Amino acid sequence: MTKTLMTGAAVLALTAGGAVAQDLTIAGPWIGADQVMVEKVLDVFEEQSGLDVAYVGSDSFEQQIMIDAEAGSAPNIAVFPQPGLAADMAKRGFLTPLADGTAAWLEENYAAGESWSALGTYTGDDGADHLYGFPYKIDVKSLVWYVPENFEDAGYDVPETMEELKALTDQIVADGETPWCIGLGSGGATGWPATDWVEDMMLRTQPAEVYDEWVTNEMPFDDPRVVAAIEEFGWFARNDAYVSGGAGAVASTDFRDSPKGLFSVPPQCYMHRMASFIPAFFPEGTMLGEDADFFYFPAYEGKDLGKPVLGAGTIWAITNDSPAAHQFVEFLKTTDAHEAWMAQKGFLTPYKAVNTDVFSDPTLKKMNDILLNATTFRFDGSDLMPGAVGAGSFWTGMVDYAGGKPAAEVAAEIQSSWDAIK
Repeated sequence: MTKTLMTGAAVLALTAGGAVAQDLTIAGPWIGADQVMVEKVLDVFEEQSGLDVAYVGSDSFEQQIMIDAEAGSAPNIAVFPQPGLAADMAKRGFLTPLADGTAAWLEENYAAGESWSALGTYTGDDGADHLYGFPYKIDVKSLVWYVPENFEDAGYDVPETMEELKALTDQIVADGETPWCIGLGSGGATGWPATDWVEDMMLRTQPAEVYDEWVTNEMPFDDPRVVAAIEEFGWFARNDAYVSGGAGAVASTDFRDSPKGLFSVPPQCYMHRMASFIPAFFPEGTMLGEDADFFYFPAYEGKDLGKPVLGAGTIWAITNDSPAAHQFVEFLKTTDAHEAWMAQKGFLTPYKAVNTDVFSDPTLKKMNDILLNATTFRFDGSDLMPGAVGAGSFWTGMVDYAGGKPAAEVAAEIQSSWDAIK
């Protein structure tokens, strides 16, 4: 369908709230059940705006959006799971800056607001920085899963600081048990779970600004601060007493199988650090909040770095400018837009004004509280790095490290791979 930009009186009518007959096209990564959920949100916008909205989902969204942009046939709005791709498209002039004041709105209304405005700010083809992306629908990775009954039987309390988490790890070993289940296996993507560990450790040992310098390679990968974060992961993963199956099993255990030790009788482990999606691989019938629960992967009390949260999510950007596209971004600023998906499933938001009682699942509400209490949010660092590093040498390097290679040597090899593509 051909899109016509509106001008003059039509724009005034639209911005004044009048119903103007113009369609809006949105493309994103969701298909199947996820597409049904996003379309329910778009139904709310259609009802409020009087506009017709068409959503097209694709499991090869990243490739398709670039093809469409280069052909001049991009949708009005594109939903990016990877901010790096949005940044690349902004630099090529394929994105339209969001309205003035949107960055200030994010900083005022989202928890850790400056983190969110920074996530959507890229350098355009004019060489200047603009806010291009609106963060909406977030995932949390800084979680530790456990079985409450196992903790209760052993007399363990949920740790609130990293110091307490390490002390609990040692206590479980002293009690003759194994504290952690860790698995890095994931077929061709083997190693990625360790990158999440390292990213979380970077945020817990260094200021967020250092994390940002790391993911852009402004600070080299083999900087001592990065090596130290890798070794923080190693404190947990390279100790035979700390990991189910011993340290040698970490790299070969599939991440989908690794949490099963939580549910063994007797338990093979007591804790498993993994993102919010991992319950999909828990035993059938597991009741979240009862049979399994989670807590925030804690920060160091002694480092005064607040409560950082690592996660992922989607960035919504204008790829084919029109007044209706800007009107839709304004809709994303409403609690209606967030609560329409909160009432379903698989949705988290840092928007402070939402009514969290709307969540259909108390587990999601608890996860969202972690997001709302965050002092800093940072996107999955490997997803922000060039693919050859973030989905290549970083993954394989973590497998090498789990297998015993020194952290400094691994970091130097990853930096060499980054240098090779510059």
